[in-house]
Amino acid sequence: MQLSVIGSGYVGTTIAACFADLGHQVVNVDIDEDIVATINAGEPPIHEEGLPELVAEHAGENGTGRLEATTDYDAILDTDATFLCLPTPQHDDGRIDLSIMEAGAEQLGETLSTKDDWHTVIVKSTVVPGSTEDVITPAIEAASGKQAGETFGVGMNPEFLREGTAVHDFLDPDKVVLGADDDRALEDMHGVFDPLVDRTDAPVVETNTRTAEMIKYANNGFLAAKVSLINDIGNICKEFDIDAYEVADAIGLDDRIGEQFLRSGLGWGGSCFPKDTNAIIHAATEAGYEPPMLQATVEVNDLQPQRFLSLLDDHVDVADKRVAVLGLAFKPGTDDVRNSRAIPVIDGLHDRGADVVAYDPVATENMQQHFPELAYASSAAEALDGAHAALVVTDWDEFATLDEEFDTMENPVIVDGRRIVEPREGITYEGLTW
Repeated sequence: MQLSVIGSGYVGTTIAACFADLGHQVVNVDIDEDIVATINAGEPPIHEEGLPELVAEHAGENGTGRLEATTDYDAILDTDATFLCLPTPQHDDGRIDLSIMEAGAEQLGETLSTKDDWHTVIVKSTVVPGSTEDVITPAIEAASGKQAGETFGVGMNPEFLREGTAVHDFLDPDKVVLGADDDRALEDMHGVFDPLVDRTDAPVVETNTRTAEMIKYANNGFLAAKVSLINDIGNICKEFDIDAYEVADAIGLDDRIGEQFLRSGLGWGGSCFPKDTNAIIHAATEAGYEPPMLQATVEVNDLQPQRFLSLLDDHVDVADKRVAVLGLAFKPGTDDVRNSRAIPVIDGLHDRGADVVAYDPVATENMQQHFPELAYASSAAEALDGAHAALVVTDWDEFATLDEEFDTMENPVIVDGRRIVEPREGITYEGLTW
């Protein structure tokens, strides 16, 4: 099929490259000329494992030609279906901001006003239940002068992509959710995803747009709650001097629980869990129900960095002392620092008067936007040299290989938030929940 993808951020670029790899002809539409040029040069505009190879294979002079990028919305007219992959930033009270989505929908509607043939629009961005039906579809109708279900259809296909493994998650999905309120849009969505389903035999869930929207929030809310629950259990284990990971390994054998997301530690961050839990809590509250489980999920997660820092306080007064923070990305495999646990940790260290030096393999540049005056090291060894304490925030593999680097510390106190460092004689080791 001929596909267009509006937006070339984390989700848009990933799905555009993956759809090209499935054999579709894909055009990525974005207002940023630099991003468009980057994709057309065969390079991805974001850091994501496996994405450089896909973009190089299908875009640029030496590619298959199945992926290209443009700033021209009229390129949509030559396609059968369009994915809306635009940002939905969050207000301070948790509400998602649909203004960018509305603007994109209006621009898409204006473009489709000149197209006589049927066109299917698929919302990929995460939006609260009712947004597709009540906001996005009316915006397209008003701008196009056309009625949904007559000359165009609208569907909702939530994404379940984890940063760092997004390409793998797309090409080997647990499920494919197709939400549509008319049969023709649903038929087109099947046409888009049939090559993926044929390749992977992934289960397909057919539903309406509101339910598809809710499935995404339920999915992330459940996973966030699972992480917070194991962290709560880990905190209890810490008080009783019990290895929380040994407990987690045992309960993970119960197929009603499962072993995934049972690694207790500093908690979750990134762009999805924080935004999605807060957004659905706000939406539910506005609808008349305050969800106590999800509220507790957020509360436990927010408390973990403070517990982490309190363990440091038990060993050293960091005022005017060098403290190394190892890991800035919210998880390994990405340069994304949005809602990273490193941010409240660094804030807490500054409150204590510490001289902070930070290191991350790929996320330094992004963290500099939060802490431009912070000292950044070019290696873990440099960060540790002369430090009175080290806080391990992100579980990058390279931190597991650290050993004699700790001997260069002025005071080898290691507080490990991810159970990545191997305890040994000669260092004072403290785990967050074990």
